[in-house]
Amino acid sequence: MAKIVNPPGPRRTLPGGNFLAFRRNPLTFFQGLAQKYGDIVHFSLGLERVYLVNHPDLIKEILVTSNSNFTKSRGLERAKRLLGEGLLTSEGEFHKRQRRLSQPAFHRDRIATYAKYMVERTMQHRDTWKAGQTIDVNVEMMHLTLAIVAKTLFDADVDSEADEIGQALTTSMELFITFMVLPFGDLIYKLPLPAKKRFEQAKERLDTTIYRIINERRANQQDRGDLLSMLLLATDTEGDGSGMTDEQLRDEVLTLFLAGHETTANALTWMWYALSQNPEVAQKFYAEVDEVLGDRPATMADYPNLKYTEMVMAEAMRLFPPAWSIGRRNIQEYELGGYTIPARSIHLMSQYVTHRDARFFPEPEKFDPERWTPEAKAARPKFSYFPFGGGTRLCIGESFAWMEGVLLLATLAQKWRLRLAQGQVIDPQALLTLRPRYGMKMIVEERTK
Repeated sequence: MAKIVNPPGPRRTLPGGNFLAFRRNPLTFFQGLAQKYGDIVHFSLGLERVYLVNHPDLIKEILVTSNSNFTKSRGLERAKRLLGEGLLTSEGEFHKRQRRLSQPAFHRDRIATYAKYMVERTMQHRDTWKAGQTIDVNVEMMHLTLAIVAKTLFDADVDSEADEIGQALTTSMELFITFMVLPFGDLIYKLPLPAKKRFEQAKERLDTTIYRIINERRANQQDRGDLLSMLLLATDTEGDGSGMTDEQLRDEVLTLFLAGHETTANALTWMWYALSQNPEVAQKFYAEVDEVLGDRPATMADYPNLKYTEMVMAEAMRLFPPAWSIGRRNIQEYELGGYTIPARSIHLMSQYVTHRDARFFPEPEKFDPERWTPEAKAARPKFSYFPFGGGTRLCIGESFAWMEGVLLLATLAQKWRLRLAQGQVIDPQALLTLRPRYGMKMIVEERTK
């Protein structure tokens, strides 16, 4: 019996047809493919053979069971232009080494020491808001999480640079997406185009801050209890005994700088949006905050008791996952879901698509934190929900992100509720992370208890 190579998918259209649809709106493009063709969809992007994988069991096969047959896909290969050989982009033994050196900074006891500063910084930030003021919540959350990640992970103060750093991150990500998805992106990147110049300028701006922090810390190598201290002092006792070069440190710091503030800021933004649109959920959420915290500052000890707040965060990341897609490339030919997949094919797994699959989340467009009771979670396949990836490359900062999101949201909610501004257009924009394309203008209202 002949092997079936290609799963169902759209026929080849005009050259670049799939690329144009993907570039216009990758979320709509992926959702349309999954709804029409099922759990594995085959299509072409330029010269690449691509498979969109939409079932939890098949996603587990790629990320866990057969992960040794996969490397990062084209997008993250190209992401090295910005992130170098950081944890997000590196492969093989080098990735294992960098993860060994970084892992201790994310142990539970170390994360607990970060909680105090997170809450203090959030209280300072919330005191800058005024009742009746209209704010862009996405900008506000970006500034807040940038300050927190810089202090807790690198013991640095970047408040004076927050706007420039934020703009540099936005510019680099927007242009990176362009170079990532263009069929001949590698060739185009070599051309002296204005877009490439803007990308390089943004990258240089980020490097200026990162290398300044590294140089300051090299000059005084004391353990300040943060990630950078551990990376500076760490040696690879399971390997060659060496530490990290400045370039390796830069790659890890920038990766964590991006992942540690960009993703959390977007998750918080979508949480505020969801609360503003679901008054019954908001009422239950505020009641928990009042019961657990009252008027006192939150502590790490409160985190396990803010169960409903965590459920709100989980549901917001279901509908609006900060990381909206994962890519892998198989090294050798293999079988997946009854199909033979040729070597060097690209596999895309979209959290945005799978998290909205009605088979696993009935009424998928409904915002319902009750989906996250222990019983409800146990009834679903594990990889029906994977906001932090999975397998050996599960996000190293997952525990940090959960604690930060819950404590920040609860601390802000002690004093304020936010109402969506009239005329605000909601349109998720799929860059490296899922951002609100037109920002998130909201009106600050003082809470009365």
